[in-house]
Amino acid sequence: MGDKKYISALVTGGEANAGPPLGPALGPMGVNVLQVVNTINEKTKDFPGMKVPVKVEVDTETKKFTIEVGIPPTAALVAKEAGIAKGSGTAGKDFAGDLTMSSAAKIARMKMEGSYAKDVKGATKEVIGSCVSMGVKVEGKPAKEAYADVNSGKHDELFK
Repeated sequence: MGDKKYISALVTGGEANAGPPLGPALGPMGVNVLQVVNTINEKTKDFPGMKVPVKVEVDTETKKFTIEVGIPPTAALVAKEAGIAKGSGTAGKDFAGDLTMSSAAKIARMKMEGSYAKDVKGATKEVIGSCVSMGVKVEGKPAKEAYADVNSGKHDELFK
C-alpha cells in the first residue's frame, strides 16, 4: 500500500489551473497535474466564481488520486442565489440583494452536512443569519423579519 499525501486548497469553481497552489504542490508527487486540475474543474463547475475548498489525496506509489470537494462558504452561496457579487458592506443600512425563502432552504440543504442544525428549518435560520450580516433581504424583507417568519412556521412547507 502506497503512501497517501494530501493537499487542501481553495480554488475558484471551474477555474483551477496548474499554477499555485496546486501545480507546485502536486508536481513533486508525480501525478498528472492537468488531469487533477481538469477533474477539480469538472467537480466544481456548479460554483462559478466562488471559492471552493478541495482536498486532493494522492497515492504516491500508484499515482492515483481522489478529489473531495467541499461546499463553498454560506456567504458565497447566498451571493450566487441572490445574483449579487458580494454582500453590501454596510449591512443594516443598504441592501445588496434579495433571496427567496426557497433559495435559503436550498442553500440550507447543501450546508446541512457541516451544520449543527438538527433540521432544514434550523439550517435555513443559519443561512438567514448570514443574510443579516451581508445586507441581503429575504423574501423582500429585512432578514430579521424573515427569521421571525420562519420561527412562526410561516414557511414550514419548504423545510420538509
